[in-house]
Amino acid sequence: MKKIKLDALSIKYKVSDYKELYAKVIMLIQEDKIKPVKASGINGKSPALYKEYWILEEKQDLSGYLDELKYEIVPAIAIDYYRTHLDQYIQDRPWVLLLNAYLKNGNFMTQMSENERSFDIWHREKFLKQEQGKKILKRCGFDTERLNYYRTTEPLAYYCAMRQTPQNLLVIENKDTFYSMRKCLTDSALHTICGEPIGTLIYGAGKGIIAAFSDLDISGEPYMTAQGNAVLYFGDLDYEGIRIYENFASVYGARYPISVFRNAYERMLTKAERIGIENLPVTKEGQNRKINTLFLSQFPQTQQDVIKKILEQDRYIPQEILNIADMA
Repeated sequence: MKKIKLDALSIKYKVSDYKELYAKVIMLIQEDKIKPVKASGINGKSPALYKEYWILEEKQDLSGYLDELKYEIVPAIAIDYYRTHLDQYIQDRPWVLLLNAYLKNGNFMTQMSENERSFDIWHREKFLKQEQGKKILKRCGFDTERLNYYRTTEPLAYYCAMRQTPQNLLVIENKDTFYSMRKCLTDSALHTICGEPIGTLIYGAGKGIIAAFSDLDISGEPYMTAQGNAVLYFGDLDYEGIRIYENFASVYGARYPISVFRNAYERMLTKAERIGIENLPVTKEGQNRKINTLFLSQFPQTQQDVIKKILEQDRYIPQEILNIADMA
């Protein structure tokens, strides 16, 4: 709050007569426009006035906003929160009214992407994903599923060596290995990698495979979802790589037969043992070490023991341990 001296009030309201000034000051106090600064002391005149005053902020009439919430907002938008938080409603109001207008027009017959729907409503393509948008929709008690949009993923990157089915589709975690295995397939008339027939390579991009694989029937080709196909997975032999496989298999295992690419992992282990576990790279910090038995159970006990020993010694085997000569 700002202060104003009594003399400044006299100048501001162009009142030179003291009685008139007294009446004006009393009226301003009653209207909650000013408040005496009692520490400033009185001026010694009769009737007395304080020498300084606080200038009070004018109270805003919010009744119009309450009426707007009650009578103009569609039932699909909950108004309970905003009725008791009108200051927040005033801040959010432009966005709430855009959603309100869109709901009134019922523009949801055509399904569109999340960013397209976001722009269609708020003229901001990222609004639905931004923290501000999420908070406003939460305050509105609005279920985003009603907006009839679909989420998009990165297009699936793959290499097709053949389209005959059934076939093995191999998901590869890292890019270098994808390129080397693709070269291995193009150089081989048998379409094999590590002695296993492979029809299609899919670049998983680490954790990205979980989202990307959901669109296999859209971003892939019809043969890729044919009955009888099997999906193999090959990633780094560390906690992160194992967790990616286990998450991937838990999400899509009911739809596709998914297993580890054992031939490749066995060659990794053989080469690692030749190098020596103590010479393997150290496990990256911050990895989530919670894995279950889904990955390990697909190896014989002797190999399970070797994998556990590598992990327990905070070592890992990157996919790149295998080069194109190892894959042939």
